[in-house]
Amino acid sequence: MIEIIPNFHPFFVHFPIAFTTATLFFFAAGKLFKENKWAVQSLIFSRWMLWAAAIFAVVTAVFGWFAYNSVDHDEAGHQAMTLHRNWALVTVGVLLLLAAVDGWLRRLTVAATYGFLAMLMVAWLLVLSTAWHGSEVVYRHGLGVMSLPEPEGQGHSHEPGAVHDDMPAHGEVEHSDEAHEPSHDDAITSKEAPPKKTGHTHTSETAPHKD
Repeated sequence: MIEIIPNFHPFFVHFPIAFTTATLFFFAAGKLFKENKWAVQSLIFSRWMLWAAAIFAVVTAVFGWFAYNSVDHDEAGHQAMTLHRNWALVTVGVLLLLAAVDGWLRRLTVAATYGFLAMLMVAWLLVLSTAWHGSEVVYRHGLGVMSLPEPEGQGHSHEPGAVHDDMPAHGEVEHSDEAHEPSHDDAITSKEAPPKKTGHTHTSETAPHKD
């Protein structure tokens, strides 16, 4: 895999996003619908998702640090990477803090609070912001991309709403049925024009005639 991608940061980057989203969803479900029989299980599951998010955030940040110091970049790319790094460090710190607070509250057998739900919302927004800046680094500045497709000839473009299957093949001319249908003017011209005479020859015994 190391020959395919320059580092392992893209491999781990989706785990903190998924785990943090699951943490917020199940914690909110367990808190808002606490009268249901599955509310306790939702809160327990959200706790495990929070710890998984914190652990994978640390792993992702470590590989992100390697990528930050290894990929080729220009000045604009460096600024984008630095911004992404700063958001990532804050996000990892908040997730670790929330995991520690959750463990402390569990030891004190304190019930889930709306304040903790608000902190989870903040952590989720931080994760989304970090992911957004990371996508800017790759898709806007092209950092960490090993190769880019080279356009053929004058380039490759689509009409609005067209897809690859709708486009004619290379070197193939697209014909429409209207191009083969005779127009009204052509029909009138063909009626008015006299028929063309077909040439023929006479034998020596046949007298010539006038057309």
